[in-house]
Amino acid sequence: MPDLSQARIEAFLEMMSAERGAAGNTLTSYERDLADLHDFLTSRKVLLVQAASGDLSAYLADLSRRGFQASSQARRLSAMRQFYKFLYAEGLRTDDPTGILDAPKKGRPLPKTMSIEDVDRLLNLAAEEAKQDDGGNLGRLRLHALMELLYATGMRVSELVSLPAKVLDIKEQFLVVKGKGNKERLVPLSGAATRALAAYGHVLKATAPDTSLENRWLFPSASKEGYLPRQVFARELKALAARAGLRVSAISPHVLRHAFASHLLENGADLRVVQELLGHSDISTTQIYTHVLEERLRQLVETHHPLAKQVKRGD
Repeated sequence: MPDLSQARIEAFLEMMSAERGAAGNTLTSYERDLADLHDFLTSRKVLLVQAASGDLSAYLADLSRRGFQASSQARRLSAMRQFYKFLYAEGLRTDDPTGILDAPKKGRPLPKTMSIEDVDRLLNLAAEEAKQDDGGNLGRLRLHALMELLYATGMRVSELVSLPAKVLDIKEQFLVVKGKGNKERLVPLSGAATRALAAYGHVLKATAPDTSLENRWLFPSASKEGYLPRQVFARELKALAARAGLRVSAISPHVLRHAFASHLLENGADLRVVQELLGHSDISTTQIYTHVLEERLRQLVETHHPLAKQVKRGD
């Protein structure tokens, strides 16, 4: 039986152009995708118009082996669906083999994070600069307090910059954070964060009496909200990273939040505890960090399991 695949593809593209008004780029993509499918099926001695669901599943698996991202695989599947629906509508097939195919699952990207060493470099530099007094000391003290609070608590940046001024009056080493949906959670403060907060608060109160401080925000600003915009903090953090000799593009307040969670898990914290500290209402949100747990468990087994020790001795 002659292979009429190219003629079927051309008829499909004509239909997409005439009836669906598909753009030139779309038609080019469809043609390229179907040509690649045709080549794969030919290698299996299967005609494009006669391919079964199993053949198309094998093609998707081949795309994965070739390193195609889930989004690219999904686009290829979309082209296949359109093509085989066309063949069915034209009476060239009695079924649609794509009907039972599942869309490739998009892997959830791992959160960007930082090493403990890089966080230490940032915090140490922020602390050193906070000690300088050349008239702009409040800004350096503020940045140091922001950094220590963020890494000690893992707060969202929006929660951090909108902390109330009454935080300065707390005696305990705990902070009540109001998160999404006004849900409150308790987060512990480290000694370094408590000291940085006290140093910043002392100068803030001295330079801004209660009457001008508005008695509202811990990090007051002339912004519309009255507190420090998160974009300003993000810029200051990147500038600090540049001064510390770190890659600026890889650092943001959100990355520091991820570092907080990852470093806790690396050092033995329970996933449920991290969920509570981050303010995640659903444990599934926190499970983006399970790769950290998996690595820690692997190291634990390699370090402590008797069989692992025997293997090492055998080496």
